Amino acid sequence: MRPLTEREIRAAFVNCTKGEAKRLSVPRDLGERPWEDLDFFGWRDPQAPDRAYLVADVDGRPVAVALRGTGAGSWQTRRSMCSLCLTTHTGGVSLMVAARAGRAGQQGNSVGAYICSDLACPLYVRGKKDAGVGARLPESLTLEQKIERTVANLRAFVAKVTA
Repeated sequence: MRPLTEREIRAAFVNCTKGEAKRLSVPRDLGERPWEDLDFFGWRDPQAPDRAYLVADVDGRPVAVALRGTGAGSWQTRRSMCSLCLTTHTGGVSLMVAARAGRAGQQGNSVGAYICSDLACPLYVRGKKDAGVGARLPESLTLEQKIERTVANLRAFVAKVTA
């Protein structure tokens, strides 16, 4: 993924108003992010832990999605699998819900997916971040194929939001 500026990120949101995009918390350390290892850029809002955001490159342009995560519950002690990168975590996967873009979202329609709570899927796939013992199941796929699968899963999720 190419490095993005705060302005590009705010302009890329498809499922919130311009005012909401202007007020949301964007990380200040964008220049220090490992952009070359990212298939998408995701972060949690430190001021509102139930809010998360992700920005993906779709057809050469950034598309950003505002998400709502679930709060901590007793179910988080079980092992769960991220639907994007297929990494398993104990308590590290959250149901992330995104309002659909446009009129559908204004009417309250949303889509959800189980995603790594820290939104670090690209780093888990590349082995740059460790989710613990048994987090990555043994596979015969190459690293490139795993990355392609993660990107395809991400694009499918973003397509549901923007449809």
